[in-house]
Amino acid sequence: MLRSLFTGIAGLGAHQQMLDVTANNVANVNTTGYKSSHTVFEDTLSQTLTGAGGPTGGVGGTNAQQVGLGVKLAGTQLNFTQGASQATGVTSNMLINGDGFFMIDKGGQQLFTRAGNFTLDSAGNLVTPDGSMAMGWMSPATPPAAPTDVNLAALNSGTYVSWSIDSAGNVNAVDSAGVTTKLAQVALATFTNPNGLQKVGDSAYAASANSGTAAVGAPKSGSRGSISSGYVEMSNVDLSQELTNLIISERGFQANSKVITTSDEVLQTLVNLKN
Repeated sequence: MLRSLFTGIAGLGAHQQMLDVTANNVANVNTTGYKSSHTVFEDTLSQTLTGAGGPTGGVGGTNAQQVGLGVKLAGTQLNFTQGASQATGVTSNMLINGDGFFMIDKGGQQLFTRAGNFTLDSAGNLVTPDGSMAMGWMSPATPPAAPTDVNLAALNSGTYVSWSIDSAGNVNAVDSAGVTTKLAQVALATFTNPNGLQKVGDSAYAASANSGTAAVGAPKSGSRGSISSGYVEMSNVDLSQELTNLIISERGFQANSKVITTSDEVLQTLVNLKN
């Protein structure tokens, strides 16, 4: 059987995966905190027809003769560039300016997200749209104490007339006398290798063996970014680039299907030699 037939099949599969990744990026063009991905290809093992030979006597050296056997998906890379800022006017909504991830508690599982569209539930918990709780430090606790779920039930006590979140992630409440009280502080986490994080849905990531452990701290500390209240970070998908990738993956798929068609025609020619 012709090697080119199987090489063409490998090319079809790889470009189908590229199309899948690109389609997901396009689908999430308006998803809060979404980070785009791109595919990385690499060639597969080549068949060596003859090995390389060094020069001997009056004869020069020769290079190896190899025939490639196709392509495969080496991996997908996340793009963690900053997305556009979208003003919401909602105090509990937060945007990270720079590095870092919000820490969230989803049923006891610690996850991380760039989507800061938090709201307050009926119990005063600072939550994501799917009910995961934002994590930080309730006053008087501060880093490096272990972060816990942020609960702002005190805002419903009637003691305070307004509240805000500053650039360091501090939740400050003001009473009728104008006295400001710090209620909590939001935590941020950074990673040695953010590309090692694994997507788990709902715009969240889980740490993996290759992401490194989370370095937890307050906003504006270390390499962690600052917080902007009343804003959210939008998707960083570059739609023009993704539409270009759609064309590239489509043409790559078509070209590889043509390789299969041509290989089939060659095989048909061989079969017809008997007639």
